[in-house]
Amino acid sequence: MNTGSNEPGDVAMAAGEIEVDGVKDDSEQGLGSKAPEFIKARRVLHLSWQVGVFIIGLAIVGVGIVMLPLPGPGWVVIFAGMAVWATEFVWAQLVLRWTKRKVTEAAQKALDPKVRRRNIILTSIGLVIIGVLVGIYLWKFGIVMPWKIKDQ
Repeated sequence: MNTGSNEPGDVAMAAGEIEVDGVKDDSEQGLGSKAPEFIKARRVLHLSWQVGVFIIGLAIVGVGIVMLPLPGPGWVVIFAGMAVWATEFVWAQLVLRWTKRKVTEAAQKALDPKVRRRNIILTSIGLVIIGVLVGIYLWKFGIVMPWKIKDQ
């Protein structure tokens, strides 16, 4: 692109930055610590900052893992903990980028009409099978309540 262009839609950009309609692409932002500069300037302070971020992220991920079998948004909380870690650690940033890419691909695939049609057909077949099984059970055993109202 020409930075001196007068054409609408053209975006002026510096070398090395990816910008579309005035918005930087998240996948191309620099990796590394997002700590304030005065913290990065002092090694001991930066190390203690990283330990604090790790412990907070670990606590959040731990709560998310506990929520997996219990009621609650376990995966959302786990990814929130990963996002906390991603403010400081490159490995967490890479994991979040990979996850975001895979979720976007899955969403696009789910919106494909052929895949949607297949999923609707499979769900309908599954519901019919479950309905038949429930009907057979009720025909064979009937509805038996776990309490006995007549005895009272």
